[in-house]
Amino acid sequence: MSPADTYVLPCVPLRELVLFPHVTTPIFVARGRALATVESLPPSATRLLLVAQRDPRDEDPEIEDLHQIGTEAEILQVLRLSDGTIKVLVEGLSRANVKEFYIEGESLWAEVVSAEESGEVTLNLEARCRGLLSLFEDYLRVNQRIPHEIYAAIECLENPSAIADAISANLPINQSERQQLLETIDPEDRIDALSSLIDREIELLKVERKVRSRARRQMNKNQKEFYLSEQLKAIQKELGESDGMMGDSEELRQKAKELRLPREVAEKVEKEIGRLDMMTPLSPEASVVRTYVEWLLDVPWSKKTRDRNDLEQAWKILESDHFGLRKVKERILEHLAVKILNKGIRGPILCFVGPPGVGKTSLGRSVANALGRKFIRVSLGGVRDEAEIRGHRRTYIGALPGRIVQSMKKAGTHNPVFLLDEIDKMGADFRGDPASALLETLDPEQNKNFNDHYLEVDYDLSQVFFITTANSTDAILPALLDRMEVINLPGYTDEEKIEIAKRFLVPKQREEHGLGEENIEIPDDTIPRIINEYTRESGVRNLERELGSLCRKVARKLVAEKGARAKNRKGKKAGVADRGISIRVTPGSLEKYLGVRRYTLDRPESRAGLGVATGLAWTPMGGVLLPMEVSVFAGKGGLILTGKLGDVMKESARAAISWLRSRTKELGIPGNFFEKKDIHIHFPEGAIPKDGPSAGITMGVALASALSGRKVRHDVAMSGEVTLRGRVLTIGGVKEKLLAARRGGIPKVILPRENEKDVIELEEETPLGLDIHYVENIDEVVEICLLPKTRNKNASASKAAVKKKGLTRSLGADTKRRPASVPKTPQVGGKKRGGAIARRSG
Repeated sequence: MSPADTYVLPCVPLRELVLFPHVTTPIFVARGRALATVESLPPSATRLLLVAQRDPRDEDPEIEDLHQIGTEAEILQVLRLSDGTIKVLVEGLSRANVKEFYIEGESLWAEVVSAEESGEVTLNLEARCRGLLSLFEDYLRVNQRIPHEIYAAIECLENPSAIADAISANLPINQSERQQLLETIDPEDRIDALSSLIDREIELLKVERKVRSRARRQMNKNQKEFYLSEQLKAIQKELGESDGMMGDSEELRQKAKELRLPREVAEKVEKEIGRLDMMTPLSPEASVVRTYVEWLLDVPWSKKTRDRNDLEQAWKILESDHFGLRKVKERILEHLAVKILNKGIRGPILCFVGPPGVGKTSLGRSVANALGRKFIRVSLGGVRDEAEIRGHRRTYIGALPGRIVQSMKKAGTHNPVFLLDEIDKMGADFRGDPASALLETLDPEQNKNFNDHYLEVDYDLSQVFFITTANSTDAILPALLDRMEVINLPGYTDEEKIEIAKRFLVPKQREEHGLGEENIEIPDDTIPRIINEYTRESGVRNLERELGSLCRKVARKLVAEKGARAKNRKGKKAGVADRGISIRVTPGSLEKYLGVRRYTLDRPESRAGLGVATGLAWTPMGGVLLPMEVSVFAGKGGLILTGKLGDVMKESARAAISWLRSRTKELGIPGNFFEKKDIHIHFPEGAIPKDGPSAGITMGVALASALSGRKVRHDVAMSGEVTLRGRVLTIGGVKEKLLAARRGGIPKVILPRENEKDVIELEEETPLGLDIHYVENIDEVVEICLLPKTRNKNASASKAAVKKKGLTRSLGADTKRRPASVPKTPQVGGKKRGGAIARRSG
């Protein structure tokens, strides 16, 4: 019989069952037409057609309720049971496509045609079959309810189509999906569909197992909590106490009523307390909610301190805490005056910028004292996480508000002085950029509605007096810097350091070390020696440290002398300094107490020289002298730069050489010097990095000196950027550089004309006593610094004498021979001696 031939088979409808080929299974027939069909089968009948009905709930389906594709099966056994049901054991043979259903008597028959696929096994089909077996094996590992022997039986099948049908029969899928697999004739398509179903079943089983395990744990936990909660309630009832959670809720409600909370915050608190009432006391969520409500109630929403309205008293407090710093003090008094006139003014945002040790942090505390406000400080050095500023969201375990809200809670008022220390030391990484998070905090237009991730309600920071500190503005985000009023705190002059030491540091260290005024005496000429020989800084931090070391040495000496007199003075209390002993610390005795001096003053050149000039440089520790040297020698126009110079400084050197090449005629320099000469520019202290454009005029003057033979004045220091046309541009760090020049004993300083305004402002505070020349072009610098070119008279006289002696010998004049006992006279006018004379005369 060919596959296209039709034939007639008895048909049995199946409910909730789809039979696949190559699968043996029993069917139980107990209803009308299906039972009549089986009973009417002749003994010689060996095959029948099994077709699934569309609706499993239909007890007696009609012809149109049956699927058109079923399974032709072989009858292996027919057995009638005691209840009248017939059990038929069948084995699926092949798929069959129904052409027509018809009824004979009570029996159902079908005209069918075989729907067998081709038996060719391709490599693609075999590969898919292997993948299906592997996937089914994974499924059996997850589903423990199917015996693994089934896999061994299926693996023994050789036909991929049979393997797919056997696996389909053992999957717990619904009837519609089984029927769809039966109707898929092509084995490759059937395997693909079956693989998708197995993948889905594996994921469902994993999720089901996870949910079951979690539910079991939660059930055990809830049962335990319920049991303990009931016991706790019974104990509290016996003791006459109220329920613990209800007590917490009422306490929080009462606290919320006593506070003047904003409407939004009050609603949030009431909502969270309501949630807390519905939770068991021992649940973790209850602890989280309780902590959140406590934070909302602890943050100061309306409590504030009254500002001090006495300007004179505020000025006295500022003066008593810090010496100098006039600009900062005036700014604080201005804010206080405006606050008196306008109660609704927002808090200012100041940024104190200056080197370490000048009093930026302590100045913030002094501002708080002057205003009569609370003071809080947050160090931002090394902060890299945005959550440090804005807080963590409550979804995280152990979440807390950010440092801003935590500090406000610590202050306890709505308008403290808030110091953000070391704002230039913040970093950024994968956790966010805290500097960007500060943009909202330090913006007067936005910080009224500051939003912390943990609080989830807006907090008003507009009344906070924000002060930030930094050593330099270079590392601060430009958008953040634009929101702050920058006040520069330059380094102290020596006179200011002496006054600070006398007024603040010495009394403080004396008190900390238990010394009286009569126990230690530090003359006025000792403190400058400590400043210049044992410290090198713009501030006074190391100065205070050295004074502390000095007091410790004196205290030790006093205690030692007191021990020698202990027998005669037993009545005195231990630890009290002996009032009869006094030690005077003179400049000559400093090495005895502090050791050998650590620093020497920057000293300029002691005399004029060729190719040697003195510049001025700014460092975070203050200003320093920047000597430089230029050497010119035969070569091919090379340029050598040494001294660990940065890129900007190297470019400045090239710009100075370019200017020099354009001015060779005016300076008396050979026009082709760059072809036959090599130039070496060196800045001493080569281990220290140097960079910046302000050494441009220094290099230009030293180059002009080395190439023209004119010496540079040794009593002049200079600083300024030079352009290719010789213009001198403005510089920074003027105060530090001028202080360095004064410390070095240099009376004259050359600065750009545009920096004259900075010097005028500086001279109003601290007269420096320097002769300052302001220039606009480097030609003016050359005119001031280079000495006229002079001839060496001694060398000329020596050359004339030698020439005359040679002329006399050529004329044959009689000369006396030198006796052997008389030493030979050294040659006059030689190179070595001439050079030495030249150096001495310079």
